[in-house]
Amino acid sequence: MAFIKKLLVTGVIVVVVAGSGFSYWAKRPLTTAGPEIPFTIEPGSGVGAAAQQMAKAGVPLNPQLFNVLARLTGEAGRIKAGSYELKPNTSPRRLLSQLVRGEFAQEAVTIVEGWTFRQMRAALAAHPRLRHDTVQLSDEELMKKISSDYTQPEGLFFPDTYLFAKGSSELAIYRQAHQAMLEHLKAAWETRDPSLPYKTPYEALTMASIIEKETGQKSERGMIAGVFVNRLRVGMMLQTDPAVIYGMGERYAGDIRKKDLQTDTPYNTYTRAGLPPTPISLPGVQSLAAALAPAQTQALYFVSRGDGTSQFSDNLNDHNRAVNQYQRRTRQ
Repeated sequence: MAFIKKLLVTGVIVVVVAGSGFSYWAKRPLTTAGPEIPFTIEPGSGVGAAAQQMAKAGVPLNPQLFNVLARLTGEAGRIKAGSYELKPNTSPRRLLSQLVRGEFAQEAVTIVEGWTFRQMRAALAAHPRLRHDTVQLSDEELMKKISSDYTQPEGLFFPDTYLFAKGSSELAIYRQAHQAMLEHLKAAWETRDPSLPYKTPYEALTMASIIEKETGQKSERGMIAGVFVNRLRVGMMLQTDPAVIYGMGERYAGDIRKKDLQTDTPYNTYTRAGLPPTPISLPGVQSLAAALAPAQTQALYFVSRGDGTSQFSDNLNDHNRAVNQYQRRTRQ
């Protein structure tokens, strides 16, 4: 009887020691330094297969112990497939939580304010972590794929940095950026001055795209908007070079000449009155705000000072003097 009692006590001690060791292993970091280790859990993988996939990818993990950990915690059936990264100081318990919560490895792509849609498409097509499922689509087909009410994409995607899991579809980024632009445009439109000369939010978006290309000075966007709004109100040509350049397309070689200003296109605001037929770039939130809340000004003209700022004038005589003062090079 004493022998059996002693044997039971010994067994309990072994279990306790083993349990303590297992608990220590579950809480101890798998790595404490070095680069992150990427790995992928394939769809349909059970915890055993997931543990093997991690070990094969270089995660310094005991697959058998990880399997036991997942089953003891009741989370063996909750692991999510996807792309992950093992970061330094991650314990097996934290790693299991990462897989259960679906904390996928985050990639990023940045769409820059003032880019054209063509530049956006090129950036997404070149990103090595995206699934390129739109390369063969025309612009119109792409807009249909994201269920847009618009057929022409220019201006309709919000410039921002977008996070995504490795292997995500390009379409997911397009949908997110398009929805973001619609929301920003709607919010700005709802707070507009009703006297502004825009019939639709799309016209305001077109104006914002021009403002985006006309100046890199955030502080001047309201004034630029004020000038263009004043011109629309009095029936003046907008005479904005960025729109002309956009209409030139691939003919633009880095310089705009007098004959370019005289060659008619739908985007030549020196030969056609009013706004261009579509936006000419992807405007940011500040350009949208400027288009729908322009500065109150009498100015009808502006010219670059050559230092990134502009000189504004209320009349043509003052404008001509400013041109002579600040513009040393004339178009040929």
